[in-house]
Amino acid sequence: MITTADETLLRRAIGIAAGAVAQGDAPYGSLLAGPDGTVLAEAHNTVRRDDDITAHPELKLARWAARELDQQAAAGTTMYTSCQPCGMCAGGILRSGIGRVVFALSTEQLVELNPASGQWPAVAQEGPALFEQARRPIETYYRTS
Repeated sequence: MITTADETLLRRAIGIAAGAVAQGDAPYGSLLAGPDGTVLAEAHNTVRRDDDITAHPELKLARWAARELDQQAAAGTTMYTSCQPCGMCAGGILRSGIGRVVFALSTEQLVELNPASGQWPAVAQEGPALFEQARRPIETYYRTS
């Protein structure tokens, strides 16, 4: 359930997105807040500026949380973001331990506003293969870690 406090922080994330546009960057902004609503970190999309396809604000904040917060602290945070995280960012958020995400625009709404944002080609994946060879480094690593 989205609260009034959530809406306040979500407006700030939207403001970060607007600021990104003013700087010539793509219109996406995010922030990470602690349980009391204190803003811990902010980021905006710098994919073009950095020539880095991973420079989404949600992924930047997920990396920050994984690096700077212990598991318990990360679980108590909420990410506020102007658009629903993409698959890449969702994976990073999951692994970072961030406890909650609140977003303004859904992926479907974004695609309605910018049809090009939903036009990614499918990538063929084939496997599994070579199980016996592939399992050895995995087993070795997890037995010694």
